[in-house]
Amino acid sequence: MNICGYAPETIDEGEGLRIALYISGCRHYCRGCFSPRTWDFDYGTPIGTYWEERIIAELQSSPLLDGLSILGGDPFFSAGQVSSFLDRLRQKAGTVNVWIYSGYTYEELAANPESGEFGLLSRCQVLVDGRYVEELRDPALLYRGSRNQRLIDIEASLRRRKAVLWQSAWDREPPTA
Repeated sequence: MNICGYAPETIDEGEGLRIALYISGCRHYCRGCFSPRTWDFDYGTPIGTYWEERIIAELQSSPLLDGLSILGGDPFFSAGQVSSFLDRLRQKAGTVNVWIYSGYTYEELAANPESGEFGLLSRCQVLVDGRYVEELRDPALLYRGSRNQRLIDIEASLRRRKAVLWQSAWDREPPTA
């Protein structure tokens, strides 16, 4: 698994201040993709111990970070390796909020509970799903590029066995006393 990009602090790839990790490799080949070079599975550098330890250390040491966002390429093409990384991350850093981006839909990823893709999905909190569709591009959308893409609350979706849209902390009802 190769890393083709890294942002130690971003507010564009999920709610709050996050680390963004870009994984190489994609076979969706979306027309208008902002980074077609990420389609190549050999692009970038192998994640290795250095990158894993750096990400873990940054998440452990920064009280300002709200989590990790994993993008690509499409990380679900490296589902087993990304899952293993998330397991090591949580062993060392504890609970970490993970957003993950994919050209697959929630329904496609959740269809086979025995698959590596489902395993990766179940390790994350929010899925930004669906292929980028150039004709549906909308720069005003929150955390995504085209109107067909959804922000999915993974935990609620798995409980209800259907896609449940994620709501921003600003959109949720305040708790009642």
